[in-house]
Amino acid sequence: MGWSPMIYKFVDGGEVPVPPDTAVVRAVLEPHDIGDPRRTVGEDGWLGFWIRASDGSEAEVFADEYGIYVERPQAGAVFGIIAELASRLGAVVINPSRPGVVCRAEEYAHLPAVMRDDVLVIEMTGQALEAALTGPRRT
Repeated sequence: MGWSPMIYKFVDGGEVPVPPDTAVVRAVLEPHDIGDPRRTVGEDGWLGFWIRASDGSEAEVFADEYGIYVERPQAGAVFGIIAELASRLGAVVINPSRPGVVCRAEEYAHLPAVMRDDVLVIEMTGQALEAALTGPRRT
């Protein structure tokens, strides 16, 4: 069974995420992309990457005008790539199977007010992000 964390960028407390900067998405993910480069941009305009970290852990990543979807990330260094992407975008990470948002202190103030009650502020590293998303369920 797969799970898919999502990466969204909010600005000034707005409730609608802003589109991710595709240049940043490409800069972070292309060096790790092992998929077919001809399929990076889909017919629907989505960007798609199949990334592999140095330890062999992988994930599929899709970006559209609303956010970024990380499909089935495997445990390991791939979370470092995801953390770098979130940091460089100034974005937050949401695991839809658990309550709450994971972000750096810099992004907390930009969250919509309704999302600020259930936030885990971390240093955005691969290990910290993986622990926050896969560790014991917060209540």
